[in-house]
Amino acid sequence: MTDLAAVKAALRTQAVETPSWAYGNSGTRFKVFAQEGVPRTPQEKLEDAAKVHEFTGVAPTVALHIPWDRVDDFGALAKFADDHGLKLGAINSNTFQDDDYRLGSVCHPDAAVRRKALDHLLECVDIMDATGSADLKLWFADGTNYPGQDDLSARQDRLAEALAAVYARLGDGQRMLLEYKFFEPAFYATDVPDWGTAYAHCLKLGPKAQVVVDTGHHAPGTNIEFIVATLLREGKLGAFDFNSRFYADDDLMVGAADPFQLFRIMYEVIRGGGFTADVAFMLDQCHNIEAKIPAIIRSVMNVQEATAKALLVDRDALGAAQRAGDVLEANAVVMDAYNTDVRPLLRELREEQGLAPDPIAAYRASGWQERIVAERVGGQQAGWGA
Repeated sequence: MTDLAAVKAALRTQAVETPSWAYGNSGTRFKVFAQEGVPRTPQEKLEDAAKVHEFTGVAPTVALHIPWDRVDDFGALAKFADDHGLKLGAINSNTFQDDDYRLGSVCHPDAAVRRKALDHLLECVDIMDATGSADLKLWFADGTNYPGQDDLSARQDRLAEALAAVYARLGDGQRMLLEYKFFEPAFYATDVPDWGTAYAHCLKLGPKAQVVVDTGHHAPGTNIEFIVATLLREGKLGAFDFNSRFYADDDLMVGAADPFQLFRIMYEVIRGGGFTADVAFMLDQCHNIEAKIPAIIRSVMNVQEATAKALLVDRDALGAAQRAGDVLEANAVVMDAYNTDVRPLLRELREEQGLAPDPIAAYRASGWQERIVAERVGGQQAGWGA
């Protein structure tokens, strides 16, 4: 029998990091759809993120993306975040939106381009020093589109050289999180296409290098929870980028496409000790046609619900069934937890924390959306462009 008090205690410790870019305009490679009230500055993104934390109670940090969130004084930006009850989280690099990176960044055949990309990564560590951020998140669009376009092994050598230089620059309490993606924008061979490649590089670098699992970055049918279990077992799971996908890297609200998968992932996190370890639970989503802030609140709530269900798995009963080889009973234990309606539990938990039981309804009643639509007129809306 699961102890509900213990479940609540665990849920009180959960934190979900929201991404600054999710508050701005986004879309597909065909079109970016502008919305009213979208932030124009990093500070306005933080104001919106503060509202997500205010109504959920579990979103205290915000990831930045450089250069999208570049400011003159990052120390002042950190102070602004602190004044709004937030901390600045992972610093995300960008080596994919410059014409020089057409053939790659740190894996580019031209040493001058590689140097430019490396200088940007080192700048991101400087920004971490100023913001107090602990994590540098690296995703590379590097790869090739045609057989023979470049030497695959040489590209791995160039990647390893760049990662080693960045790793050497990391300070105490800082770490490197290496993300992978099996395709796009490279279609023949991506330079960091899977968890094994990321793991191999991180293993060689040392304890400050860990792997990021983006739930949208896998081929259809991939058993993501197996990857999670393996990386936890090896002490190399550093973070998640949570989102949902139907076809490829769709960046939809987490739990929207396959909530059962999210539950299975969270169970492995809990079983493997990742819930109490230094594993960052981050969102990485593009809210293209839905309202930004309510969508992010919904994603945070979906993570909470999946976590609550995973915590409800009767691990003693499950272990007994597994040892007995009782396949049906073992599956039934897991399904019983998944089929539990945890919304009343979470509403109760929020009320105990002095929060509104329904974060979406509380946000809509707050008047914040109407306020930002009225006030954020003029200027350049934030967005990644297309």
